[in-house]
Amino acid sequence: MAAAEIHENEVALNNGGRLGHLTLDHPAALNATSLDMIEALRDALTRWERDPDVQAVLIDAVGDKAFCAGGDIVNLHRAITGEIAADYPARFFTEEYRLCHDLHRMRTPCIAWGHGIVMGGGCGLFSGASHRVVTETTRLAMPEIKIGLFPDCAATWFFNRLPSYLGYFVALTGASLNAADCLFAGLAEHAIAHAEKAAVLEALVTADWQGEAHATVTEALVAADKRAPGAVLGDSRLLQHAAVIRAATAGGDIAAIVERLTALAGVDDAWLAECGNNLVQGCPVTAHLIDRQLRDGRYLSLREAVQRELAMALACCAHVDFPEGVRALLVDKDKTPQWRFPSVADVPAAYVDAHFQAAWTGAHPLANLADTPTVRPN
Repeated sequence: MAAAEIHENEVALNNGGRLGHLTLDHPAALNATSLDMIEALRDALTRWERDPDVQAVLIDAVGDKAFCAGGDIVNLHRAITGEIAADYPARFFTEEYRLCHDLHRMRTPCIAWGHGIVMGGGCGLFSGASHRVVTETTRLAMPEIKIGLFPDCAATWFFNRLPSYLGYFVALTGASLNAADCLFAGLAEHAIAHAEKAAVLEALVTADWQGEAHATVTEALVAADKRAPGAVLGDSRLLQHAAVIRAATAGGDIAAIVERLTALAGVDDAWLAECGNNLVQGCPVTAHLIDRQLRDGRYLSLREAVQRELAMALACCAHVDFPEGVRALLVDKDKTPQWRFPSVADVPAAYVDAHFQAAWTGAHPLANLADTPTVRPN
């Protein structure tokens, strides 16, 4: 099996500047990111952000199946169970969240080519880009409810910038979103046929870079979409079922919300039923974490959001549900996790509280993050 890696390239632009090009190469794991890959991504982005000759950055991935299926959760499981160094989760989550934070704040335009599976940590990577492209194959989801974690990688920040009913629904059900869903929810700006990626790269190379860089990138992407409208989006299920979703997520009681959402498992609509079933089979503690994460995190800054998520992630590693969820889904693959509590109503408030307590003493590992996100026109 080829080693997971990041390919770094610089493409000459017609104005003498350069385009930074990063490609995720871990197709055997659907381009899931290891710690080494995260560090390589952040190193390149930091250098290019400081280089005035780099006009923009493109992040894509090897293969047609996935942009990125998430983070390296199998090795997180191995660390929790004592197979590798116990400090791996702290190092992994700290660097992953630092990368996602820095992406949201980049002044240099960043294009994420979100084809195929965009899931979990891959959704965090995608969401941090200033110009997010979906294709006819895009399937975006944050299904952490299935493994006893929670939507992370700054999801506190970007889910709270959706209409609240959509944020709750997507987070609690792990809903799989197509390109039309992503555009409707504001999780992407552009839909372009996957086959047109080379043409988009050529459009960037030959663009007139005399004006504002973000506007130049937008013009190139819009022109590509008009020239080759081959990204067959399908219908937005979020739009189609907006009234049902809004009614199911109304109110402030998480147990009642979960009851209404799980009832969707019995409806005569395959997509809604799948969403409901995800929650039926999902982790009851995660439902509480999502509720607290979104409700209490509504007015957090980007910096505060990822700092809080780090405490939550390390707490999940210290409790039983996350390693059990990974075991059932990705290690033993029996798909029968034994959750700590049988239902949302059975989870004690004190148990939820413990997931928001810091696992370190002294300064926060992400204490040096800048506090104010850069405003980037699209």
